[in-house]
Amino acid sequence: MSTSSTSGMNPWRLWNRLPLWQKILAGMVIGIITGGIIGPDAIVLKPIGTIFVNAIKMLIVPLVFCSLIVGVTSMQDTGKMGRLGLKSIVFYLLTTAIAISIGLALGHFLAPGEGMNLIAKEQEAVKEAPSLVNTLVSIIPNNPVKAMATGNILQIIVFALALGISLNLIGDHGKPAIAIFTSLAEAMYKLTGLVMVFAPYGVFGLMAWVSGAYGMDVLLPLIKVIAAVYIGCLLHVYGFYGAVIALIGRLNPMRFFSGIVDAQAIAFTTSSSAGSLPVSLRCSQRLGASRGTSSFILPLGATINMDGTALYQGVTALFVAQAFGVPLTPGDYATIIATATLASIGTAGVPGAGLIMLTLVLTTVGLPMEGVALIAGIDRLLDMARTMVNVSGDLMVTTLVAKSEGELDTELYNGTRKFVETTPS
Repeated sequence: MSTSSTSGMNPWRLWNRLPLWQKILAGMVIGIITGGIIGPDAIVLKPIGTIFVNAIKMLIVPLVFCSLIVGVTSMQDTGKMGRLGLKSIVFYLLTTAIAISIGLALGHFLAPGEGMNLIAKEQEAVKEAPSLVNTLVSIIPNNPVKAMATGNILQIIVFALALGISLNLIGDHGKPAIAIFTSLAEAMYKLTGLVMVFAPYGVFGLMAWVSGAYGMDVLLPLIKVIAAVYIGCLLHVYGFYGAVIALIGRLNPMRFFSGIVDAQAIAFTTSSSAGSLPVSLRCSQRLGASRGTSSFILPLGATINMDGTALYQGVTALFVAQAFGVPLTPGDYATIIATATLASIGTAGVPGAGLIMLTLVLTTVGLPMEGVALIAGIDRLLDMARTMVNVSGDLMVTTLVAKSEGELDTELYNGTRKFVETTPS
């Protein structure tokens, strides 16, 4: 009896029984505490997190490529594919515009930069933003292999869509290739599951490093900026997304949020929308979205949907303007909204991309570039929140579009039927 009791209290056995999101949360909390105790020496734990991030990145290109081809080839109706793409892009752009408006409103009312009275030094030279024509031209890969080697997600998406459509158009001749890509996609889903076993330990290493490297000395002077971004992110996800799911989707928002916890946890700790894609695909299918629909919409969203990044632009742009005493006109506000919304299409879903995008927004309305240096110290902390919003938005749009196309299994969504994960035979 004592043996049974002892084995029942075995910490390792209890740990293995925890759901993945609870393990990730535990890894994050323990990492923060460890980093706070060790301080800068916590950098020795960073390689654990780096290994995990590298493993996630390893999945991105083959997973996006194979899953998009499977998604396209599963839709014999090219008209349906066009509808999916159009609905997704419209949703993504509208929610991005709303997100930056929320960020600007919070930046205005909370006024995080007021009273700093900073003086701008001479402007630093910044790279000129590519024109719309150049952006459109550059999404067509002149070398698909190079696009895959360099991880150019937009070009990979374009090539995968073109190849998938072509495989559909050649009929029976395309079936062997489709079977190969389907098998490869299944293998990538399985590999994702194996990599995710390591997630709590990778998250522990990442958070120990962040906590040890930044500490309270960096957080205190900019605590209002951090608070504004986090408040905005919570409002956008649990207020706006929740309302959209309930009012437009006619679905239970609580079921949606409980179903995307794993993806949110990975997004928050890795700060990578693209890196969270494997987990987002699993969450979407567990919520009942068909594999074809989620495999088509989520990679698209990981590239062009940047709600959290746009919200961050609104708060930080207002912070820089207030810190340097630069007044903004209503026209400047409109310019910030338009610039951040359109620039989000070409922003990479990787850590730190939002800081690059911020330089574009600041120069567009003539704000001092020194403001970027102010934000850079806390960018990682802001990056975690905004990436969580980006990924939540991807899943929200996927769920709504799947519902509108009759591709959402409501029994799975409502939990009346269990999700069965398929593996290659």
